[in-house]
This record gives sequence, structure tokens and C-alpha cells, in this order.
Amino acid sequence: MKYRSIGDLRVSSLGLGCMGMSEYYGNQNDEESIATLNYALELGVNFLDTADQYGVGKNEELVGRVLKSVRQQINIATKFGFVRDEAGKVIEINGSKEYVKKACEASLRRLNTDYIDLYYLHRVDPRVPIEETIGAMKELVEEGKVRHIGLSEASSQTIKRAQKVHPIAALQTEYSIWSRDIEEEILPLCRKLNIAVVPYSPLGRGFLSGKLKSIDNLVKNDYRRNSPRFQGENFNQNLLLIQRLEDTACQMNISPAQLALTWLLSNGEDIIPIPGTKRRSYLKENIAAIDIELPKNVKDFIDKTVPVGSAIGDRYPVQSMKLLNQ
Repeated sequence: MKYRSIGDLRVSSLGLGCMGMSEYYGNQNDEESIATLNYALELGVNFLDTADQYGVGKNEELVGRVLKSVRQQINIATKFGFVRDEAGKVIEINGSKEYVKKACEASLRRLNTDYIDLYYLHRVDPRVPIEETIGAMKELVEEGKVRHIGLSEASSQTIKRAQKVHPIAALQTEYSIWSRDIEEEILPLCRKLNIAVVPYSPLGRGFLSGKLKSIDNLVKNDYRRNSPRFQGENFNQNLLLIQRLEDTACQMNISPAQLALTWLLSNGEDIIPIPGTKRRSYLKENIAAIDIELPKNVKDFIDKTVPVGSAIGDRYPVQSMKLLNQ
């Protein structure tokens, strides 16, 4: 395993996104998920990413089952902000001081630990000044319950304001070959402020893996069926985009997923992608990308062939798009 830094945390160059183990990507299998988590630890992955809203708390509980015996060796990241009812419907985004404390205590309990290595505000609450939210998170650091503070899908102005209250260790945001919006303003700002970037969906929710050829391959409860990039003619046009990457990957004798991850890793030591998977076979394939060197001419070809804005369709449905870059 190779390692990168988030604050004073030494994390594996690729983390493991655990969301799909409990929700969104079709059916769940806790036994296989636990096996995948343990296999990740065997491969040297020491950076696990979850959130209190994944499976309405169930994902944190799942990770907590594995975390207990290896706590000192693992960096755990979780998030708060989404408030959901028992049926799973999102009620609100809450960044109030009172909710920050309440959410953290609940996450600690589910994770079966007494501290969180990296605690993110999952989405910015437009009703609460970011200074108030970060101030409450700062108190958690002072109490020893949180080691580092992070933001997710925050605008450059919000990042600057938050940084004045307490150092922000990481920004989690969507970043991949087909989602490169952060390169213009947010990525340079993070580098200026020494904030690590943790890309989620580095494989474009599986699209960049080349394994998805038809929307019919997705089970009925897969949330990607509602994603604009996976619908109708958007899907077909994006498929043509991915075929260019597949040809390049074939020439390098690697998989399209490995090419996508290698491209991200080559963009800087301050970038720590967290590809999600609930299967050991995909995990092994992803981790192998760490040892692949991306020739400059190939990187230049990808940047030219799939420039910023190439993907057809928004990242999320309309309502979810309103929560981004706040």
C-alpha cells in the first residue's frame, strides 16, 4: 500500500467508500460487505468512509462491527447533516450547534468508538452560518471526540469562511474524469489552504468502469435510474464518451476503472479517492490502480478527449443539485 496525508493522518492512497453496502446501489448483503471490509484491511486500506445517513445509520453500525478490533490502525471518516425520518425520507439539512453535538454522539455510538478521525459536514445548511457549524465541530475536536474537520460539496467562499474558524483538513466532493468542475476554482483554493481533496464517485457511479452497458442492467431500486446522466439519450451519449477510455485502457492492458483511478491519483498527492464497492473482486481491481503509472502522453490524451464538461446531464436530480457548492 502507498499512503497520502490528510492533516496528520496517514491514509491509504485509495480509501473505501462504504455507502453502497447499505443503500442506493441495489440489494444489500451484509455478509459480503463485512468480507469486503476485512479484505480491504488485508490489502492495507486504512481509510474507511461512511455517513450517518447511509442506510439511516445502518452503514455506520456495519463499519463499527469491523472497526472495533482494529481501531488504532484505521482512519474512519463519517458525515452528518442530512436528517431523515424512519422511512428514509430526507427531512432537512441541519448544521445547527445543537444538532452537530447530537449527530456526533449518535455516530460514535453506532461506530462503537470514542473518536472520529475525520468528521464532515455532509452538506452546508443554508439557514445556519458556517461559522456556527464549524464552531460546534471545533468544540468536538477540543473534547477529543473528533480529530479533524472536513466539508463536503462546499463552495470556495464557504471553505474560506470555515477555515477562519478552524483548519479544514479535507474537502469531500465529486471528482472524476467526467466530473471536473472543481479544477477551476475549488481545487486551487484547497491547495492554497493545504486542504486534502477526497473525491467520491471517482468511477462516475460505476459508469467509468465500463461494466454498465445498459440502464436495464440496474435493479429497480438502484438510485442511478433517477440520475440524469444515466437516463435516455444522455446514457447513450455518455456511453460513447466512455468507449474512448475503454480503448485507451485496453492499450495499456488495464481495466477502464483502473485507468480512471490512476488518472485521479496522478493529479496530485493531495487527492485521496474513495471508490465504493461491496464486492471483493472490484476492491482488488481498484487497489491495483495504486501501482500503475500513467504516461504523460496518455494523461494529455484523456484531458483532451474528455475535457471539462464532457458528460451529458447533471450529476444529480434537480433538488439534490441545489445542495451542491453551497
